[in-house]
Amino acid sequence: MPEIVLDEEALAALRRLADVNGVATDFWDWSGQHHWTSPRTLLQVLATLGVPVTPFSGPGEIQRALTWTEDRPWTFTLPQTTVLREGVAREIPVHVPHGDSVHVWVQLEDGSSRGLEQLDRYVDPRQVGDNLIGRATFLIPADLPLGYHRLCAEVGGTQRHEAFLYVVPGSLRPSVLGGSRRFWGVNVQAYSVRSHSSWGLGDAGDLLDLTALCAAEGSDFILINPLHAAEPIAPVEDSPYLPISRRWLNLLYIRPEMVFEYRDLGPRARSRIEALRQTSLAADPNRGGGLNRDAMWEAKRQALQIVFERPRPVYRQAQFEAFIERGGTDLANYALWCALVEHFGTVDLPAEVETLGGAEVERLRQDLASQVEFYQWAQWVASSQLHASNHLAQELGMPIGIMSDLAVGIAPAGPEIWGNQGDFALDMSVGAPPDMYSQNGQDWSQPPWNPRALERSGFRALREVLTSAMDLAGALRIDHILGLFRQWWIPRGESSSAGTYVYFNHEAMVGILLLEAHRRDTLVIGEDLGTVEPWVRHYLGERGILGTSVLWFEKDFEGRPLPANEYREAVLATVNTHDLPPTAGYLEGIHTDLRAEAGMLVESLEATLGSDEDERQSMFTRLREWGLIGADPSETEVIEALHRYIARTPSRLVAAALVDAVGQRLPQNLPGTHTEYPNWKVPLCDADANPIWLEDLASRADFQAFFETMRTEMGSNRRLGQLRFQN
Repeated sequence: MPEIVLDEEALAALRRLADVNGVATDFWDWSGQHHWTSPRTLLQVLATLGVPVTPFSGPGEIQRALTWTEDRPWTFTLPQTTVLREGVAREIPVHVPHGDSVHVWVQLEDGSSRGLEQLDRYVDPRQVGDNLIGRATFLIPADLPLGYHRLCAEVGGTQRHEAFLYVVPGSLRPSVLGGSRRFWGVNVQAYSVRSHSSWGLGDAGDLLDLTALCAAEGSDFILINPLHAAEPIAPVEDSPYLPISRRWLNLLYIRPEMVFEYRDLGPRARSRIEALRQTSLAADPNRGGGLNRDAMWEAKRQALQIVFERPRPVYRQAQFEAFIERGGTDLANYALWCALVEHFGTVDLPAEVETLGGAEVERLRQDLASQVEFYQWAQWVASSQLHASNHLAQELGMPIGIMSDLAVGIAPAGPEIWGNQGDFALDMSVGAPPDMYSQNGQDWSQPPWNPRALERSGFRALREVLTSAMDLAGALRIDHILGLFRQWWIPRGESSSAGTYVYFNHEAMVGILLLEAHRRDTLVIGEDLGTVEPWVRHYLGERGILGTSVLWFEKDFEGRPLPANEYREAVLATVNTHDLPPTAGYLEGIHTDLRAEAGMLVESLEATLGSDEDERQSMFTRLREWGLIGADPSETEVIEALHRYIARTPSRLVAAALVDAVGQRLPQNLPGTHTEYPNWKVPLCDADANPIWLEDLASRADFQAFFETMRTEMGSNRRLGQLRFQN
């Protein structure tokens, strides 16, 4: 599409239009260069937000859109969603036909109501189209309780209007952080840690054993990858950060043999399930990687069908039906979408069923009722099995337990979009502008929530996603928490660098996050890495959300590694992250080699390798200053020293990656690649890429030494003892 040309006056008007609609007109890149957003991108994004422009709008349409934007707040009787902090009063505008009377009150979550006081605030009426609209001002008092309330208005004695009014905590104060104690844990890609009892992919049974193993070694928490739902047929997306739904769980984590009804199966059925498991284990790695999700799910789905068809005891059936009732319409539509995908053999559903609500969809809901019930049942089983790990962690004395991870968004084809298309900006994709690690930028192929739709619905979708993630764990890590503030939107079909930032109502979204966390006493960590404005980190800290510090990214003003004592206190500190290689691989520069092979380097290979060496030597200098390494340390000594270093920061939480405990080199993810590298398919393995099985972890000397280092540095003496797996 050709770039449009606007004169200076029209371009200035377009930038004003973008600004008042929450769309950035420029940005600074990772190298400090300033960039203006192109007019075409601005117009495309504005049109997606519902502003009356097109990608080819000229000066006249832009001016009319400015007037439309100014008029828009006057078209709502009540603000669509109001979120205010506990103990804070607020004045709100109420719009009515000029001269009409209005009565306003709050319907509290507990069913009681409170009338609101009208204030003496004269505002001139405004002509909006053919209507003259007046504005009255009412006071929301500071003593409303926390909760999800309703704001109500009666206009002219007859017309009733309702809107959302939420009162949220000013700051989150989880009980686990009530003292001065610091906590340490393990971060791990759960699917990569496999046992000989699994189906070739780490599952709920393996997570239970891993939780017990880490608890026995004194760990306070386990940070795991997102467990969000994946496709019900092949190809199954490998990335846990690109799910079909964040509301529901990934059925691949089910261990069929752990389902209660499995014990009542006869020898023939059990033999059939074991044969399916062996088929899964024997499958060739798919698409060039080491974990074949497609083969695993095909085998596991057939096994689950066998168990599903077994009659359930009355009490189990009652539990299942209660789960269906709690899941409501969302669960029913998720299960229907899965059944339709299985029926048609593709996530790209045909036109007659591509949206919810049509006659053909409802006919197939009846015809596919058995499979709809199967997917509801599978979610029930997954929920039961995956919730068990956090219960076990608490039982074994982990103060925090499982720390779940919330992905940024969802895949373009899935039940959330299918059932709620109006919630999303479908012609946009979320990503990231170019940075030093992904110098071409990133396109995550995720359609973003439409901020206007969120406001209309009272942020319903956000509440549901947070509820699902928090119910699994004692703490929640939010990947790219900046997405609650702004997101890098890329018009479909454009390059990542052609995007721009779109701003969200962060006060509302963070407030809802705090309310949900407060009700569950959940600790919240935000991944605040990348290009972050200083005020954002300060804001999150004030609201009680911990930040994230990754050792390789923490620099002082001269670009040297940040001294350990200067790290932030309210953070989760780690040596690496899932977007970097394990420490052994990072030290040898495997990330640069892989990016060079994929043609992803902007600078020359020699220059990049030189920068890598400078970074390593600078880090070694800092470690020597802290007395953590000698003149010629081994790789193992450096890895140990790096973890001792972050343990000596003031950070309240410190996490050590399991891959670093066993010397793994291969990264899980090479950002910016798709087919060039087997992202998210690398099993836990040693330095020579030999698989490591869960049963062997506890007896490995390097594993034991690694945990001993963390216990010693963190001043922890809680250890249950060494566990042994039975053959």
